[in-house]
Amino acid sequence: MPRDASFRDAYGRPLRNLRISVTDRCNMRCRYCMPEAEYVWLPRQSILSFEEIDRLAGIFLDLGVRKLRLTGGEPLLRHDLSALVRRLATHPALGDLALTTNGILLARHADALRSAGLRRVTVSLDTLRPERMASFARTARHGEVLEGITAGTAAGFDSVKLNTVVMRGYNEDELLDLLEFARVRGLEIRFIEYMDVGGATQWDMGQVVSRDEILAAIAARHGPVQALEEHAWAPAERFRLADGTTFGVIASTTAPFCRTCDRARLTADGTLFLCLYGERGLDLRELLRGGASDPEIAVRVREVWASRTDRGAEDRAGLDRRGALYQIDGLRADPRREMHTRGG
Repeated sequence: MPRDASFRDAYGRPLRNLRISVTDRCNMRCRYCMPEAEYVWLPRQSILSFEEIDRLAGIFLDLGVRKLRLTGGEPLLRHDLSALVRRLATHPALGDLALTTNGILLARHADALRSAGLRRVTVSLDTLRPERMASFARTARHGEVLEGITAGTAAGFDSVKLNTVVMRGYNEDELLDLLEFARVRGLEIRFIEYMDVGGATQWDMGQVVSRDEILAAIAARHGPVQALEEHAWAPAERFRLADGTTFGVIASTTAPFCRTCDRARLTADGTLFLCLYGERGLDLRELLRGGASDPEIAVRVREVWASRTDRGAEDRAGLDRRGALYQIDGLRADPRREMHTRGG
């Protein structure tokens, strides 16, 4: 099947990035993602095998995707994830293979993942205070997250980045400490605005710490912040301090980047979503297990991408009154709406 890097959606956006959720399970319960006490999990028999994921990845790479990112849930809960990485890394068209993790299990698996061909790792780190993590994410494993970050930096990945979701009343007072934590370790941190998506059932605009507030707080301590002119398709705006420290801000709530969004999401059970806010997806598992050929699946993917008009974050930003996207009843009716199911 010939590679095709030319097809675009209704707004001229190419499909270059695919986020692949390998599990909907997680060993944390962060309030911005999984705030409830109980969940409806995807049936285990519906979860794609590594062979199925690899086959779909090959189809997407032939369609012009160049970057794959493994997500969850917590992807390191998927047994022998390095075996999947080894499969994916062999595709000649692959330009980048990355992983997003909460870091709890990273120390155990970093070397094996690197040896298998994983190139980049992003670790979620929202607080430097163990007691805050225990309250916010219902886990006392803060030390293991830090161990994972240390192991990741030692494993020789092309890059290790940190993601921090900033929420008013939780961790906005740690912005400068988290920036310093990253700086002294030679890591780049990205501050992310709290989003009203998926399982964020307790979201309200008052909890959002905006990009402008984040930059103002950093500038008050470190002086002028220089914006870096870079690739327009990246979700993070990158900045540099006078000492050379770089960091990013993902302003999905107050300054959405929908017009340059070139990514799609594949849930652990094979549903393709074209937008993090998307209501409906394309069931690729049904096509796989129903005997469809690779070219037939590629045609369906091309069709849905070509008709894509999603600008979910921009639509939400334009609302006069904005609250959580879903309440608990809606999430239980369709677990694919959950942030931890469609990979963030």
